[in-house]
Amino acid sequence: MKRSQHSCSANGKAFGLALQALALMTDHPCRHPSSHIADHLCSEATQIRRILAKLAQENILEVREGRDGGYWLARDPASLTFAEVYKALHVNEPFGDGMLDSTGDHPLGVRMHEALLGMAEEINQSIMELLGQRTIADLVTKASIDAN
Repeated sequence: MKRSQHSCSANGKAFGLALQALALMTDHPCRHPSSHIADHLCSEATQIRRILAKLAQENILEVREGRDGGYWLARDPASLTFAEVYKALHVNEPFGDGMLDSTGDHPLGVRMHEALLGMAEEINQSIMELLGQRTIADLVTKASIDAN
């Protein structure tokens, strides 16, 4: 079944793919080659390798290179939060900051930037708090329930 294309930022897409890859690894604990993960997520192996490399750098995943290589979870999925995954991906532009980018250096834009700054900070903080409340184990459970 083909899904409709969604427009989302590269950061949002990488985050979503990372969460799905981690859930896949939780549901099937073994070494997973990036091509296997990419096939299951209907994504490109190169993109998946970039994402997984960042997660491995932050000790969320372990990796073994070579013919028999692959990725596996280095952490307990019940304690691995979405916030940790989000931070590991080094997301360049938090959600609220995009709103600030819409303002300009003209007089109205400067005033709007100052007016929106506090709200953007609150949005970013709220997002991190919410992401800190969800774990990879939660996602696996939710996906299993929804699949029935």
